[in-house]
Amino acid sequence: MHLLAATPGRISDGSEAVDLGQDPAEVVVLSAADTDLRLLSTARRVLAGQGVALPSLRLANLLDLQHPMSVDLYVESVIAHARLVVVRLLGGRGYWSYGVEQVLAAVARSGAQVVWLPGDANPDAELTRLSSVPADVQHRLWLYLMFGGPANGAGFLRYAASLLGGADDWTAPAPMVPAGPYRPPGICSDSETEAAEGRPRALVVFYRALYQAADLAPVDALLAALEARGLAAEGLFVTSLKDPLVLATLEARLARRPPDVILNATGFASRPPGRPGVGALGEADCPVLQVLFSGGGEAAWRAGAHGLPARDIAMKVALPEVDGRILARAVAFKGPAGRDDACQVELAGLGPVADRIAYTTDLAAAWARLRRTPAAQRRLALVLANYPDREGRIANGVGLDTPASAVGVLRALGGAGYAVGQPPADGADLIALLTEGARTVLLPRAAYRAWLARLPESVPARVGARWGRPEDDPSFDKALDGFVLRVVEFGQVAVGIQPPRSRGGDPVAAYHDPEIPPTHGYMAFYAWLRQGFGVHAVVHMGKHGTLEWLPGKALALSEDCFPEALLGPTPHLYPFIVNDPGEGTQAKRRTGAVIIDHLTPPLTRAESYGPLKDLEALVDEYYEAAGSDPRRLAVLTEEILSLSRTIGLDRDLGIEPEEDALSALGKLDNHLCELKEMQIRDGLHVFGQAPEGDRRTDLLVALARVPPADGLSLHRALADDLGLAFDPLDCPLGEPWTGPRPAVLESLVAAPWRSTGDTVERLEALARALVAGDLAPDPAWTNTTRALGWLSGTLAPAVEACGAAEMAGLLSGLDGRFVPPGPSGAPTRGRPDVLPTGRNFYSVDSRVVPTPAAWRLGFKSATRLLERHLQDHGDWPRAVVLTAWGTANMRSGGDDIAQALALLGVQPTWDTLSRRVSGFEVLPHGVLGRPRIDVILRISGFFRDAFPGLVDLMDSAVRAVAALDEPPEVNPIRARVVADAAAEQAAGADPEAATRRAACRVFGARPGTYGAGLEALLDGGGWADPAELARAYVAWGGHAYGAGLDGVAAEGLFARRLASADTVLKSQDNAEHDLLDSAEYAPFSGGAAAAVEHYSGSAPTTYHADHSRPDSPRIRTLKEEIARVVRGRAANPKWIAGARRHGYRGAAEMAATVDYLTAFAAAASGTVDDHHFEQLFDAYLGDPETRAFLAEANPAALAEMAARFREAIARGLWQPRRNATPGLLDGLLPDRL
Repeated sequence: MHLLAATPGRISDGSEAVDLGQDPAEVVVLSAADTDLRLLSTARRVLAGQGVALPSLRLANLLDLQHPMSVDLYVESVIAHARLVVVRLLGGRGYWSYGVEQVLAAVARSGAQVVWLPGDANPDAELTRLSSVPADVQHRLWLYLMFGGPANGAGFLRYAASLLGGADDWTAPAPMVPAGPYRPPGICSDSETEAAEGRPRALVVFYRALYQAADLAPVDALLAALEARGLAAEGLFVTSLKDPLVLATLEARLARRPPDVILNATGFASRPPGRPGVGALGEADCPVLQVLFSGGGEAAWRAGAHGLPARDIAMKVALPEVDGRILARAVAFKGPAGRDDACQVELAGLGPVADRIAYTTDLAAAWARLRRTPAAQRRLALVLANYPDREGRIANGVGLDTPASAVGVLRALGGAGYAVGQPPADGADLIALLTEGARTVLLPRAAYRAWLARLPESVPARVGARWGRPEDDPSFDKALDGFVLRVVEFGQVAVGIQPPRSRGGDPVAAYHDPEIPPTHGYMAFYAWLRQGFGVHAVVHMGKHGTLEWLPGKALALSEDCFPEALLGPTPHLYPFIVNDPGEGTQAKRRTGAVIIDHLTPPLTRAESYGPLKDLEALVDEYYEAAGSDPRRLAVLTEEILSLSRTIGLDRDLGIEPEEDALSALGKLDNHLCELKEMQIRDGLHVFGQAPEGDRRTDLLVALARVPPADGLSLHRALADDLGLAFDPLDCPLGEPWTGPRPAVLESLVAAPWRSTGDTVERLEALARALVAGDLAPDPAWTNTTRALGWLSGTLAPAVEACGAAEMAGLLSGLDGRFVPPGPSGAPTRGRPDVLPTGRNFYSVDSRVVPTPAAWRLGFKSATRLLERHLQDHGDWPRAVVLTAWGTANMRSGGDDIAQALALLGVQPTWDTLSRRVSGFEVLPHGVLGRPRIDVILRISGFFRDAFPGLVDLMDSAVRAVAALDEPPEVNPIRARVVADAAAEQAAGADPEAATRRAACRVFGARPGTYGAGLEALLDGGGWADPAELARAYVAWGGHAYGAGLDGVAAEGLFARRLASADTVLKSQDNAEHDLLDSAEYAPFSGGAAAAVEHYSGSAPTTYHADHSRPDSPRIRTLKEEIARVVRGRAANPKWIAGARRHGYRGAAEMAATVDYLTAFAAAASGTVDDHHFEQLFDAYLGDPETRAFLAEANPAALAEMAARFREAIARGLWQPRRNATPGLLDGLLPDRL
């Protein structure tokens, strides 16, 4: 890539170096497995007791040698003096790359033998090559540890002694069965008794190494607790769920004694991500709970908010999700198991935690109960979200017509034998039942207090401290002496509205207290579901509710965490949009949800309408006149510019009054083409229904436009076959078309053909006709034929299968059966592998992020950002505030973090075999051709939880760049860090702490909390001025991460970083949503803009990076993107017609759009103009037909829109063009309806 040498960098997690304090010895064995260390320690003690002469031995855990200084110290004091070094690496060389380098260098100097062993049952050719001993020697040492057991432990030590010239009295490794039953007497019932009683069966799967090391306390505790709960329990030890011999044993065991539930305590996945199948345990067709034996300590778990160390998250949580497992709890932690003075090592063992064992086995019993209960007797709850807390936005679900979906689920349940009474006729009927108050349930105060008394003391104490007495809750009816809950019972199925998690009060106080507990009314809702109604399972319908975002640990929850306290050990299923792995993963990890992923809404071309269509016709007429009647040009030019001024398009495009006419026309022409080709939603998805007719066709065209990495774009195939010699997915649409004009394209569109955009429009029309079957491809179109073959043979069947698969997945989960796993992502971004939906989606292995593909996109996007900034301002950005979301990074493989690294001039490095990120290299400034750009990274709460390694990567990269000896004009980061460190020292900080704080560039919410901090202020209108929004943004996000800081409060530091910035950036990775139909964009992008303006004194340039086409990122200003979305989607009659098909929910989508536009206007000054408000007002409330629809389908949304428009006027965000507008709005306010 470059000739100049890059500077290698290593990722540091900020942990302190440790000195193990060991003396030299002849043999040194390092392993990350405590079972290996215990095995060898025990074997040495036994052999010594028998008088066997052995070389001196040192044992150490690799987890204690992660810090480079720890490695250096240990290598110098112990490794350098050894004669034989054996290192067992789980994950290969890339797992301990620095240690491998240093050990190899040390043994090269000393002449010692070194042996590298795989940490699992899979050979590793690279480790064999790195070993200094013959391959058979390496293999034999590996087998001793892999087979395990006392005899092999002794054999390992005897054989090691022989390698150093000792007695040649070793025996060959003795194989042990790779899998076998474990039924400890006195705990597990005998099989005859179990068969006679017909009890549900539970199988506990765990690693053989625990059996060999007798480290079985947590396994015994699980088995005993399962038996106590009425299940017939049995253990099964295994080496690995990838071992063919294990799989054969497992298959026979499952066939002979089919379990009702499996508790799995092994890590990793049994198959690679993306490979079809259900995994080793999925063949049992029962729920598989992932039980965690943590490698961390119990005290750290109790004290921390993260739940588990990063290593555990990757190996024991993220990868097992690939197999479709349901995350339970961490039930055991590492603790001291004595010291071996001879080996100078502290041994460790697993200690079970009683209440975590109880919760996990209660959950297993609940799943078994669900499975064994006949459908007609099962009691279920369908929970509809109420976020935000608005009457016009009830049953919110991203991309989902939730009321219609709930009705569809009720009907499907009835068809499957559930007692559902008389379901509502449709979604409108259901909403009416839920909102008109005629059908509610009551939870008596006494029942609520009794339920509270059974919770851990801290939970009701926190609720009471924040919200007072239960009787003070708005949902409490004093006359009835209980909570009135919006729930409708249909036979054995309850459909309810999730109460708001918070309520009115001081919004400023709220953002200073991010750990606000839920209200009494919220608590009472779940108390009624579990105790009053006695649910067998809960189904939360659609992304997303608020349960999974309540205060508590990120995962591996404790009894004090609110999601656990409320839901308890209840089977939980969650229909969730397939393109949002991050927030779905949050539900999986914090509420044990089985995701049933559903399809995204159908997409369609925006096309032209109204004044845009008129303007397009005028532009066409202008260019036609230029070649035939130049006398008309002046008149047409004035008409075009006059109309563009009338609708505000000149301001959207930055057309100045004195600008040259041809330049202005070029901007208009290109923009009109872009708007026309924009992808917008055509209505919402209904769970259990696949799109049909035009919506099916348009969705297939959208999916075929951007193909998978190994596929062919239909549009590019057509362009190639027709000899057009251009890329229809990456071209300047306003440029004149000078290429071929095939007759088949001429015939499809009646409008003039003069621009590249017109060519793209014709290709779109041809693609649609081919997909719909209205045209057949020419036999000579070989690329097109291949693309259509894939579409008809693979893509279309997958789309058509989605509806039935979704409902089947839900019903299967409710039967207590296994829901197959599947990948997640944005289908229109080259991810058709996520179809068909209806699966329990998984996300990504966080260790491979950013991927090489994401790095290439991030680098290209960063380059285009800098080019755009240089074009706009004539200079490079001073510092960029970049927002990174966990969900987007999961979908894209790390676009956001790749952008940040590229701006710094840093490239990740990857381990060749595992594809994991192993480190980074700092690119020479001569390669960059521009300065390094300072980046302030504002991470989301889920990013913090899911990607701790990326936090360390970014922090380490910044510190490496700051350490370079480069001048300020090349490396302003170094200059700022040096200056800030000096200021910190002058204020009294010690040099190390000063440098650490000076280099901080990663900030986020307090551990255990989420969001940007502006959501409640913007939604509730509780802000006084933009400065308050800025302060809220800093108060909520002012916690520093990286360098071991782990979220320490640093509001002042964050404010100073923001004051140094002049640019704000947020990326969007797919076209399946936009920034005016997603609640998070305004608080994050707008909040950053408000904060930079407040603390720096100048409004930043705020950019929006469009990554929906990965090979062609687009950089627009935030104002340009808002204008594009308002015209292309929000005010478009085509989108409105699609929304109207969904009644109440469609009206709610319109209300949300108004809310989010107003939020941007409030937070990001200068990004929303009067004519943007005007367009939405005219389209929604000014149009009599649409206003009548709103009044009938969702009068609350109509009133909320009117109130929001009125708020915009009152705050000076909008000055309506017509004097009558305020009066019309006043007539629509709630007290007038």
